Amino acid sequence: MKETADFPDDWSEQPMDPTPDPEPTPAGWLSPGDIAGARAQLPIVYVDAVPVRVDDSGDVVSVGLLLRVNAEGQMTRALVSGRVMYHERIRDALLRHIEKDLGPVALPLIPSSPQPFTVAEYFPTPGITSYHDPRQHAVSLAYVVPVTGDCEPQQHALDLAWLTPEQACDDAVQVEMHGGQGALLRQAMAHVGRLT
Repeated sequence: MKETADFPDDWSEQPMDPTPDPEPTPAGWLSPGDIAGARAQLPIVYVDAVPVRVDDSGDVVSVGLLLRVNAEGQMTRALVSGRVMYHERIRDALLRHIEKDLGPVALPLIPSSPQPFTVAEYFPTPGITSYHDPRQHAVSLAYVVPVTGDCEPQQHALDLAWLTPEQACDDAVQVEMHGGQGALLRQAMAHVGRLT
């Protein structure tokens, strides 16, 4: 489900209106009022995916970053990200969010037993960790995911840029990433041996 656009997926939701949602809520999803209430009381589980292209030897040669406009009208770069649904496996959440953001023929290569390269803890209070989400305390399992198919920006993304790992980790790109996703991207590139 895509609610608004600032951070990838529902990282970008606008402050929730307490009035009932006139649209029916899809099965398995909380209403806007219910998710706002849950966010005020519970950590929410997310996945972050760093989409990459790899060469024949498995080395990362490029990183896919989404271009979005946030609620303040600023252009931002973002990773694929979103909530894990109740009764949803992590691999299924990764597949769903990659398809939602990169299209149905992105062809992600998710291992049979996915292992995150890190766990990012997003807090509503800035400065507790490198990660910040003003709406909630979110715990995100972060993965580097090779994609082999045709990727096109979907939902509220304006563009998808493939950058070399060095370009993606450059300060000029990092300043366009919000909520700590730039730090997460650098961790991902260090994890795959592309950042020292």
